[in-house]
This record gives sequence, structure tokens and C-alpha cells, in this order.
Amino acid sequence: MENQKREELIALYDLYGNLLTDKQKGYFEDYYFMDLSISEIAENYGISRNGVFDQLKRVNKLLEDYEESLNLLTKYKKIESLNIDEESKNQVLSILKE
Repeated sequence: MENQKREELIALYDLYGNLLTDKQKGYFEDYYFMDLSISEIAENYGISRNGVFDQLKRVNKLLEDYEESLNLLTKYKKIESLNIDEESKNQVLSILKE
């Protein structure tokens, strides 16, 4: 997976991760944060490698669907690109996180 796509998925997870089930979070975190292989995750959860792959694909699609509906990441990027002082930018970002 290309690095840019990985970073985008992690950013989406930061925004929408609370909307996922605990198991979905576990698969995502093990793969993207703990850098476990699909085989290692499959062994940990007692499922097939294909099952892990399908779950990761499903979680990624969910995160992308949430972004398509809510556009929070797009809004964050727009705010980050504004030519305003850092304190004001941080205040706006913290309001969006509420």
C-alpha cells in the first residue's frame, strides 16, 4: 500500500474510529499501528488470512464512506491551509473535534 493512502486511512481512523466496532478497531490498529502482518493478525484472532484481509478492506471502505458523507478530513485540510495564526487554527480544529 502506498504511503500516502496509508496516512490518509490513519487520518480517517483518527476522525471516525469511534464509529467502528471493537473488533474492527482491533484489526485496523494491529495492521496499521502495530505493523502486524495479515498472518499474525489471523493467528491472534483465530480466523483465516482471507478473513483478516476482508475485514481490513471492509473497515477501510467504512472509513472512506464516513468521509464521503461527513467530509471532516477535507474540512481539516482546508482549515490547515488557511493563512491564519496557529492559535486561531487550533481553536477551530478543536471545535470541529467536539
